[in-house]
Amino acid sequence: MPGRLLRGLWQRWRRYKYRFVPWIALNLSHNPRTLRYVPEESKDKVISDEDVLGALLKVFQALFLNDFNKQSEILTVLPESVKSKYQDLLAVEHQWVKLLENRHQQQSIFKPEEILYKTLGFSVAQATSSLISAGKGVFVTKGLVPKGAVVSMYPGTVYQKYEPIFFQSIGNPFIFRCLDGVLIDGNNKGISKVVYRSCNGRDRLGPLKMSDSTWLTSEIHNPLAVGQYVNNCSNDRAANVCYQEFDVPAVFPIELKQYLPNIAYCYDKQR
Repeated sequence: MPGRLLRGLWQRWRRYKYRFVPWIALNLSHNPRTLRYVPEESKDKVISDEDVLGALLKVFQALFLNDFNKQSEILTVLPESVKSKYQDLLAVEHQWVKLLENRHQQQSIFKPEEILYKTLGFSVAQATSSLISAGKGVFVTKGLVPKGAVVSMYPGTVYQKYEPIFFQSIGNPFIFRCLDGVLIDGNNKGISKVVYRSCNGRDRLGPLKMSDSTWLTSEIHNPLAVGQYVNNCSNDRAANVCYQEFDVPAVFPIELKQYLPNIAYCYDKQR
């Protein structure tokens, strides 16, 4: 019994120590691979915000077109210019007639991960990590990822520094701290899941969803929403991806916000 208790405590410590500031400070110099020098917050960019936005719009538009037969309610509240734009895109891809003919027979032409592959040339998915005691990880399941590509998004509820997150943080390894102190709770279970669903329903405007909640389930509509499972590098394996912050602009197409896997905890703080 004592041996089992000690093993349990040791396993918990191995997971928690990466959030324990004194341990981090004492061990930074032991593994230079975990360090990435950033002179200023404004210079913490591997690729430009324009490139990030372009990649997200490209994937989200492809997902929207793939689900076009499910978007009838949303299309009724969009301007005619926006509706005609998507109809033109469908015509270019020679799918418009096919969708009209099969709208009652099939729910979706391609799976989300297939859309990602068709759009960016690769697909990713979560699976058991190859690192010991690392739990789940994210793997490229098809294609090749070019340098500088957007490979995932960190989903979850976004908390400002002054907003309450104590109870959500208990035993939660998925809380991510941004450079400006903003926190993202990427846990898809427990109270974190309840909070996200509540905020998601609060911000909905009729048929228009302001965020995606499917990352909480096994049926993910946005295949990029797996960033919370990307593991850090280790002494044996160098990092092959890099974290970068991105603020979604206010002019982001409202019909595509249904694929954004983030929601603000406070209604007044949209970013």
